[in-house]
Amino acid sequence: MRNKRFFSAAAGFAATALLVAGCAGDTESDDAAGSESDSGERPYVALISKGFQHQFWQAVKDGADQAGEEFDVEVTFEGPDTESDVDQQVQMLQVALDKSPDAIGVAALDSQAVAPLLDQAQSQGIPVIAFDSGVDSDIPEATAATDNLAAAGEAAKQMADAIGNSGKVAMVVHDQTSLTGQQRRDGFVEYMESNEPDIEIVDIQYGGGDQAQSADLAKAMISANPDLAGIYGSNEGSAIGIVQAVDELGLSSDDLTIVGFDSGAAQIEAITDGSMLGAITQNPVGIGYETVKAAVEAMEGEELPETIDTGYYWYTADNIDDEEIQAVLYE
Repeated sequence: MRNKRFFSAAAGFAATALLVAGCAGDTESDDAAGSESDSGERPYVALISKGFQHQFWQAVKDGADQAGEEFDVEVTFEGPDTESDVDQQVQMLQVALDKSPDAIGVAALDSQAVAPLLDQAQSQGIPVIAFDSGVDSDIPEATAATDNLAAAGEAAKQMADAIGNSGKVAMVVHDQTSLTGQQRRDGFVEYMESNEPDIEIVDIQYGGGDQAQSADLAKAMISANPDLAGIYGSNEGSAIGIVQAVDELGLSSDDLTIVGFDSGAAQIEAITDGSMLGAITQNPVGIGYETVKAAVEAMEGEELPETIDTGYYWYTADNIDDEEIQAVLYE
């Protein structure tokens, strides 16, 4: 199979999450959640992500910090302990709003759960920027994110090519409540349904982005479908869980094709050693950067585009050492 590089424009420094909380007082750091801040008179942008444990979110934070320095704003970045802890994220968002930030950025785990707080932000006159995952609301002034539908469609295309455009495949998706989870599911499904009549999606399960839970789901799928040709994992934890399941069952890439999303160290290793065919990598530093940049522009009353497309690439062992791929990996 000839591997191609796919990039969805507007990459560069695509920016992530924003939360501008304005105040002159000190802001406490939350080591468990990864929150950081300094005190001062600068505008305050608060970012609430979906998590903090994955390398993806660390890279998003790096981009947000870069923008904070460039635009001279205070940036805090925090997320729940796991990407399934909606209540904790909602609580973090409420605490951020209570500090009356100058702008706020949110990567919602559950679009409906955060809706009341978005209403609150609007009533307080606090600009909202969505990042990584949009929300079903007109309140965010912009969303800085990967085109997840297109990226998931690319993952489906690569899977189809690898298995000879025929056979059974399954999916381990990180959630069905965030727009990111929905779009990375739907983009894969829609591509297969529209373009691959001889490929059947036999199961879709949701593992919360947790590696152990995703591994258990993948093992159950494989046991129920011994002729399974491939499995797609919609984020880092999902994909590595699948790799773990295949290894524990004593299978190999010759038995099952694995396609993933994201590019943490474990996925890079799996692709390099052949356990996984390839994956979609986003531009997390760009997501963080663009989120804070958009927050600053919103504070200044500038009109923003509805969507800031931060780009994606398909990478495999064949192109992983290319300069443009190395620039967007987040190991």
